Amino acid sequence: MTITSSNIMDRTFIKRMLTIALPISLQNLIFSSLNMVDTVMIGRLGEAEIAAVGLANQYFFILNLLLFGINSGGAIFTAQFWGKKDTSNIKRVLGITLILGGGLSILFAVLAFFNPEFLLRIFTKDRTVIGLGSKYLRIVSLSYFITAISFAYSFILRSIGQAKLPMVVSGVSLLTNTLLNYLLIFGNFGFPQMGIQGAALATLVSRGLEIVFLLTVVYRQKMVLAGRIKELFHISRNLFKRYIDTALPVILNEGFWVVGMTMYSISYARISTEAIASVQIANTVQSIFMVVAFGLGNSCAVMLGNSIGAKNEKEAIDYGFKFSILSVVTGILLGVLIFTTAPFILSFFNISDTVYQNAKYILMVISFFMTFKIFNTILIIGILRSGGDTKFSLILEMSSVWLYGVPLAFIGAHVLHLPIHWVVALVTSEEVVKAIFGVPRVISKKWVRNVVESIE
Repeated sequence: MTITSSNIMDRTFIKRMLTIALPISLQNLIFSSLNMVDTVMIGRLGEAEIAAVGLANQYFFILNLLLFGINSGGAIFTAQFWGKKDTSNIKRVLGITLILGGGLSILFAVLAFFNPEFLLRIFTKDRTVIGLGSKYLRIVSLSYFITAISFAYSFILRSIGQAKLPMVVSGVSLLTNTLLNYLLIFGNFGFPQMGIQGAALATLVSRGLEIVFLLTVVYRQKMVLAGRIKELFHISRNLFKRYIDTALPVILNEGFWVVGMTMYSISYARISTEAIASVQIANTVQSIFMVVAFGLGNSCAVMLGNSIGAKNEKEAIDYGFKFSILSVVTGILLGVLIFTTAPFILSFFNISDTVYQNAKYILMVISFFMTFKIFNTILIIGILRSGGDTKFSLILEMSSVWLYGVPLAFIGAHVLHLPIHWVVALVTSEEVVKAIFGVPRVISKKWVRNVVESIE
């Protein structure tokens, strides 16, 4: 199939893509922007506090990615069931993600609440950072189960094209979190000055508000997901087996990938506290620009999944090529934007000259690889997974991270003793390797698989 500029800009395609992508991008923009505000607020307490929250959230990042894997697996089925107009099985898929995600979040919460010091020692030997991070982690761990429930409903809603509700709910939650941070970290307007513990409490309260708001709207409006207990958890053996066969590679993918990211953090943290603080700040800034990629990726996943479920494979392949080209154009534009705005954005942080310079150089490295990063986000989240080609995406990501990225992280940091931005450059170059092997897979069209066929 030949893709030209005229049929890429097909009005129907653009309208459908934007309907899904814009709410998701806005939701992620709100989250990333307020997360940056949180980092700025915590940064006013000191660099040790930034490092402590960053490493404590690295533990949550592991849970977050595993939940992402569980719910991405559910989203594959939901998008295809929605194309098939099978709402009963959509509710059962929601039930599966609630069981798996809820159980996993409880396990993570118990470990974090009762032994946070042990978890943080994995990342750093700095006793000050461990002490501060433990206080934060013990409180914020109480929000993990709530987060798992919110994840499940939000992912399924997006997969049926209803992305506005998760956007609004997240917006209210995150604005509440920022306001409570302002009040509780610094003790403004008569509130207690709790420092880093205030930030954790703000997260807990805002997550609680989020789930109450979300479930209230879903059940009051009697949306597709407003199922009774029996509807949610009456799961057939055939559906559960098919889900595990398809979703397990996604879960393993996210699990091994996040462990790989954790290895990167361990490598950075053992260079110095300034190094991990610099990476934390650069990643916070990067996340603002990545909202477009996640919006496009989720839009791609829904549109391709719906087409495959409706047995319109030709349309799914057409969408896959169009999104691939859009990802490259988007990556170039975002790379230029990061490079030119990095000094301005970093000026808002109350950090030392060393951390500022490190973070600036890291953002310049990120800008150079942004085109590959955006393409790979669309490739993995949008094309391969929505098509049910989860085993290939597992092999692709695990090989690039574990056979390439992780060894280079430790060689660069602890053998060659390179500056932090050069270590990040070595690590980020794995995006190039991933793209080199990903492009032929998209062209081959072998990723198109109907995973809901014959499921009743």
